[in-house]
Amino acid sequence: MNTANFLRLVLLAAIWGSSFLFLRISAPVLGPAVLIEYRVAFAAVFLAIVGAILKKKLKLRAHWKHFLILGLLNSALPFLLFAFAARTLSASVLSVLNATAPMWGALIGAAWSRAVIARHTALGLLMGSAGVALLVGFDHVSARPGAALAVGAALAAALSYSLASAYAKSATSVEPFANAHGSMWAATLLVIPALAFFPQPGEATIGIMGAALALGVLCSGIAYILYFRLIEDVGPTSALTVTFLNPLFGILWGALFLGEIVGWHTIAGAAIVILGTALVTGFRPRFGAAAVVPAAPAGK
Repeated sequence: MNTANFLRLVLLAAIWGSSFLFLRISAPVLGPAVLIEYRVAFAAVFLAIVGAILKKKLKLRAHWKHFLILGLLNSALPFLLFAFAARTLSASVLSVLNATAPMWGALIGAAWSRAVIARHTALGLLMGSAGVALLVGFDHVSARPGAALAVGAALAAALSYSLASAYAKSATSVEPFANAHGSMWAATLLVIPALAFFPQPGEATIGIMGAALALGVLCSGIAYILYFRLIEDVGPTSALTVTFLNPLFGILWGALFLGEIVGWHTIAGAAIVILGTALVTGFRPRFGAAAVVPAAPAGK
């Protein structure tokens, strides 16, 4: 990985880490459904413009079922669940819970193949569970009404990302940009029914709409382009190291812009979850040798 790609990796982690900041700002005002409808619609329009400039065809007739499944599992459902959780949980907690996605991926893979879980994987799963318990148990947000439900929603969102990864491995190969573009249009349609169940609770301001726009264009559209560029340049192994960097930026942005308290339990819980994720995925840093590909993509 050269300097340019390393900087892209850090930038991608900073962008995806900021998504929890924008969720925390806008979800309590817009509600999960309205916010995510804005997010995926903004992302879809942005990617359509980029696709037109790059002359990339979507081939909707050939892949519409694939886009619907991917749009549900990788965008609509996890985005809604995280937005629901963001009404209660801090950006720091959300970013760490998001990092459990590879752990869910390991469990799904073991259940699907009916394979015995390796010792290092089992240890990683235990460590990840302990890290989440430490983070949530000692954080002041755990005392808020609905905190347990919000934690469950965030973990379910991470599970959905892992299901999307498992599906993508067995699905017909589709060009990466088309996956991002088509799945965002599919998610835009899939989120519409949720609007009836989660009406907008507050009045949107310019700042709130700016956060929604940032979620769509920056955290979904531009981030996808960066991610797929990294995969093309350095391969999926190096690109997926963003999984380990996301919580660091999620905690940083929450502390800087929302005044969230970063206690010992935040640092310790995040470190244990990241280490557990590394054990589960079999990740090894690349120092002149090939690394093992993590089991699931980073959450967005």
